[in-house]
Amino acid sequence: MVDMTVQTAEGEAGVGDYFALLKPRVMSLVVLTAAVGLYVAPVPVHPVIAFASILCIAIGAGASGALNMWWDADIDAVMKRTATRPLPEGRVEPGEALAIGLGLSIMSVLMLSVFANPFAGAFLAFTIFFYAVIYSMWLKRSTPQNIVIGGAAGAFPPMIGWAVATGGVSVESVLMFALIFLWTPPHFWALAIFRNEDYVKAGVPMLPVVAGDRATRNQILAYTLVLFPVAMALAFTQVGGPVYLLAALAYNARFVWGALAIWRRDEAEALADKFKVELRVFLESIGYLFALFIALGVDALLRDLGWAWSGWPVLF
Repeated sequence: MVDMTVQTAEGEAGVGDYFALLKPRVMSLVVLTAAVGLYVAPVPVHPVIAFASILCIAIGAGASGALNMWWDADIDAVMKRTATRPLPEGRVEPGEALAIGLGLSIMSVLMLSVFANPFAGAFLAFTIFFYAVIYSMWLKRSTPQNIVIGGAAGAFPPMIGWAVATGGVSVESVLMFALIFLWTPPHFWALAIFRNEDYVKAGVPMLPVVAGDRATRNQILAYTLVLFPVAMALAFTQVGGPVYLLAALAYNARFVWGALAIWRRDEAEALADKFKVELRVFLESIGYLFALFIALGVDALLRDLGWAWSGWPVLF
């Protein structure tokens, strides 16, 4: 296997550095949720169009990542978690990251408008703008609610996938959006408690920095409790089914249990074990969205195969 991290010369960027600009881990979740949103939609899409559309959405997500890294290069340099990214280490020039981000943004939006429909293309353009400008350039450095409002950018992909198939939105796509939107704050705040010193050094007003760990623990539990019924509501729509219902019950119960574990802790206890509970909940919550969206896809596949229960209750 070729190591994409190998550089061509000292101080020069390799293929892996440019790929890292696109935030591939984030892109993988975007691709999954957008693909599921497209697949579970009631309007069938030709496989070639579906593949091209998901590729465009992935490119758009990568463009957002490059623009985010370009803008945040200064704070990335002082945070332990991000200090080894290509821009802080000088392997990629800021101008290169900006050019890549803008170029890929334009290309992905235009291509999706052609392959799918103008509404989906416009939705992708708005999502890129929301993440790069509204979140990265404005909210992230100005308010402790940055991850709450800015989290909408990461919640739009299943709606874009749905729009590729249907040309619009519906209660199902809005609930998929809400699932990600409500998951984002407790997911990132668990990390923010664990990495609090990083955000203090960078001057980013994450909730633990501004309001303290106790208030953040309360908010993690509150959002997780609100997330539970929203996740369950999706089970009783046209896209829900028994596989998703079981997955939602199991993973939401686990998420609430983790949020309760975080909420119960006092600061002395948290410091004693170096915030390992918060890190565990953060890592476990990554699998939450993957599991639930895969379950939605499995239910859709069962319906396509004629194996689904025809009497499944649809309430929304």
